Amino acid sequence: MSSRLIRSRGAAGRLLGWTSAAILGLSLLASVAWADDADPIEGFNRKMFWFNEKLDDYVLEPTARGWDYIAPAALQQSVSNFFANIRFPVVFVNNLLQGKPVPAATDLGRFLLNSTAGLAGFFDPAADLGWERHDEDFGQTLGVWGVPPGMFLMLPFLGPSSLRDGAGYIVDYPLAVYPIFLGFEYTVPARVIDTVNWRAGVLEAVKNAKEASVDYYVFMRDAYLQRRQVLIEDGVDAPEARDQELYYEDSDEE
Repeated sequence: MSSRLIRSRGAAGRLLGWTSAAILGLSLLASVAWADDADPIEGFNRKMFWFNEKLDDYVLEPTARGWDYIAPAALQQSVSNFFANIRFPVVFVNNLLQGKPVPAATDLGRFLLNSTAGLAGFFDPAADLGWERHDEDFGQTLGVWGVPPGMFLMLPFLGPSSLRDGAGYIVDYPLAVYPIFLGFEYTVPARVIDTVNWRAGVLEAVKNAKEASVDYYVFMRDAYLQRRQVLIEDGVDAPEARDQELYYEDSDEE
């Protein structure tokens, strides 16, 4: 590895660290300044929400419906399995940071088995053995450490977040490992495929939520914040909870 590449990665690491520290500081300050208001920039957030909704209406949902039409359920599940499998480094490290060695060991076993017998993770033989899948990220880790969420943020393309979870995105990105070695020409299409496949799985759930909500923005905001707190407290089975996410992720975290 060339010295130039080492210096570049070192600088990138320091930049990620400084940025994360700045966001964490803002999160703590925001939590104090807006203790009685979790959404002090609602006007901005609603504009970003409108943008995301139009993107979903005209691009994501039609694409997902097309994918749902041509792709059998087994294929959609295999795609979901693959992307869950390559998130292993993020989930594994955050389990360790949260002081959960047993789930971390389970994640390691799942990754090794599914990456081999499961054909690169497209199949999930670990589930047949009763090995539970976990879904951890650095935003949850910060919550476990006692960092408050800070104010709510609606991010373009990514959807609901918070200052704390925004810091989590920055830390989880290098933890994923593969973005370090693969260029955007590979990671961006992969993310698009993952998002479209996920959206196809929640077509009816999103439709029902929109029809039942007086204010879909408020529903999305409250559902996101409540779900994140439940995940921090390990009160929901992560894979099932992820299927109920009505926002455009990450899409994760992590």
